[in-house]
Amino acid sequence: MWLLDLAHPAARFVLTLVLLVSAGGVAAGQASEASGAQGKVEKVSRPMVWEPGPEGNQVPLWPEDLAIEQPESDRPEEVGTVLKQIAGRPWSFVTYVSRPTMTIYPPKGQNTGAAILVLPGGGYAAVAIDLEGTEICDWITTQGLTCILLKYRVPQAWRHDHVEAAPKEQLPLQDAQRALCLLRSRAALYGIDPHKIGVIGFSAGAHLAAAVSNAEELEYKPVDEADREPSRPDFAILLYPGHLWDETSPKTSLQLSPWVEISAAAPPTLLIHSMNDSVDNVRHSMAYGLALNDVGVPVEMHLYAEGGHAFGLRQTSDPITAEWPGLVETWLQSLEVL
Repeated sequence: MWLLDLAHPAARFVLTLVLLVSAGGVAAGQASEASGAQGKVEKVSRPMVWEPGPEGNQVPLWPEDLAIEQPESDRPEEVGTVLKQIAGRPWSFVTYVSRPTMTIYPPKGQNTGAAILVLPGGGYAAVAIDLEGTEICDWITTQGLTCILLKYRVPQAWRHDHVEAAPKEQLPLQDAQRALCLLRSRAALYGIDPHKIGVIGFSAGAHLAAAVSNAEELEYKPVDEADREPSRPDFAILLYPGHLWDETSPKTSLQLSPWVEISAAAPPTLLIHSMNDSVDNVRHSMAYGLALNDVGVPVEMHLYAEGGHAFGLRQTSDPITAEWPGLVETWLQSLEVL
């Protein structure tokens, strides 16, 4: 039995355990070679630069004449499809991203002024561009929020000789910080409130959401006036994160990985995870949530019995896949974002 002392005078920590047995199967995980699981999934890809549909405005993160650190490959950008289906459909990815971008999707209906930067997963080997990207923006914009989809630099290896280790220079973190600085510097242009810009991340993208939430300073040298703006989000939503819990510690321990930094200035955070996630153990959320709580950061956590990993917004027979968007909306209302 877990005995969790959640009392803290400076923080609000809500833990919901939904112990429901689902008749359906676990949602398929992302590319297993990217997440460190054994075996590989079947996929097809071809060299091309990803472009959004007509509703999205894609802009570069960095000046075109600025030399930036390259990911661990010199191959041209590729767009591909993982054939293993999630909720009856395959999903698409982008990899070998050397020139990162953000794509702006304006709100549908009344503009609340709030905005959310979407950080897709993909094990830092690729970016799950539709499952945890464009499909998320389709939902966010219906809530009256501006949605910004980050296509960050990949691949970056997080495992060496089967041992998890953070890269010395986390390129996706630099891209996420830069995106938040740009959004605040262009808030009037995009019709957003610079004090209501949050992040939502999935899997590796959820780790990225945690990293950008806790970083005390820029992870790169400022390049222009935009980098004078704050690079920390105003709120953070993490679904099935990885790279947070120390996988080498006993399962009875909720010790964070050595590269995870926790800041008392991190924003209010919502965590959503399933107990049977076979790719990123639920302890990643538990360890991170408790660590935030310990320094006084408001945290809300919802854990479900089943749901697996990497379901995005695609509904299966597992309750988490249908219920989590409503949890997010209620939480955003409590923050007066909605």
